Amino acid sequence: MTIERASDPNDLSRLLIERINARDVDGLAALYEDDAVLDTGDGHAIGSADIREFWTNLLTTGITVTLGLQADAIINGDIALTSTRLPGGPITVEVARRQRDGTWKWAIDQPALVREGQ
Repeated sequence: MTIERASDPNDLSRLLIERINARDVDGLAALYEDDAVLDTGDGHAIGSADIREFWTNLLTTGITVTLGLQADAIINGDIALTSTRLPGGPITVEVARRQRDGTWKWAIDQPALVREGQ
């Protein structure tokens, strides 16, 4: 099975939502660089193993999410700032980096998740 990769920085948020709702931990972990930092709300998940553990634990809660309103990515060379406004007002902030193959992965992620129906 081939995992879709982000050809644009804003693809990352769409893929994140799809993979959360599909309970695809491998796909979620693939959205991040090997040494990425993810703000967990009560600390940080650093690196692939910690990020995989965070998503594994979160998915056990049965969370289902929807994509909010994405701002246009701000791109400077191989770095991009992405952001999404979620229903109810929370805003995500992420830093993505273009990979050698031209695809994008998050290097820093400060997610905000709103369950469907909230």
